[in-house]
Amino acid sequence: MTLASKWTLFLLTSWLVTGLMQNPASQPKGEPTNPSEAAAKKAALEKQVHEKYQIWKESLSPERQAWEKTLEENLGSFYLPIHKQEKVRGVSNAWDFVEDDPKLPRVLLIGDSVSRGYTLAARKNLKGIANVHRAPENCGPTANGIKKLDIWLGKGKWDVIHFNFGIHDRATKPADYQQRMETLVTRMKATGAKVIWASTTPIPPDTKDGPAASEAIVEKNRIASEIMKKEGIATDDLFGFISPQLAKVQNPKDVHFNAEGYELLGKQVAESIKAVIQK
Repeated sequence: MTLASKWTLFLLTSWLVTGLMQNPASQPKGEPTNPSEAAAKKAALEKQVHEKYQIWKESLSPERQAWEKTLEENLGSFYLPIHKQEKVRGVSNAWDFVEDDPKLPRVLLIGDSVSRGYTLAARKNLKGIANVHRAPENCGPTANGIKKLDIWLGKGKWDVIHFNFGIHDRATKPADYQQRMETLVTRMKATGAKVIWASTTPIPPDTKDGPAASEAIVEKNRIASEIMKKEGIATDDLFGFISPQLAKVQNPKDVHFNAEGYELLGKQVAESIKAVIQK
């Protein structure tokens, strides 16, 4: 089948799979009678999405295909299926390919799912000011940063790197966290980019991890803050910025935020990046 034929097939069938994924009521009648049947139906839908995603990917330029390959290798079993569904639906997400404007500085966002949540808002607030990229995964803890930083940095030149590690390090021993953060800062500074550290946003004390997790984030922020002062790294105090607004913008018993919260965080991130660009 030619590329044109594949693309025609993609367009003709997109409404079907999208409807099935988004609207369970539109699926064939008859509830699964057992877990095996449910798993089989789920696998069939995922297979359809994957096939459509492959057709979509083949229509892209080599550069964009290379970015999708990087995402496939790094997003993992949770985020990759979500990414594929969004791409076949034509939905923009934090991992969109960024076509650089050569006249603008290049910015890299590194962070976990909270960072993912505010990426689009930061990108919107920096439109016409900077090319805003993000690392090709939920970056997780500092241990993953040590392992994967070179992949996230890629081969291009970065003018600004805005990063955070904290929520996934709440159980990391303080000494280990300090050592890894120092290593990561050294490696990021070596790129020649202006580096910004974002303090970790609060963990509510009523999450499943309890008050200890809340206290751990305060401790990790203190350790990181001392490193940044010593290294002359700019700070984007997201913890202090969002704390007074948690009641209306943070999900109940959760580290994540609602749409308003991510809009606020994205705007704050954009302002911190503008500040170092304009220096």
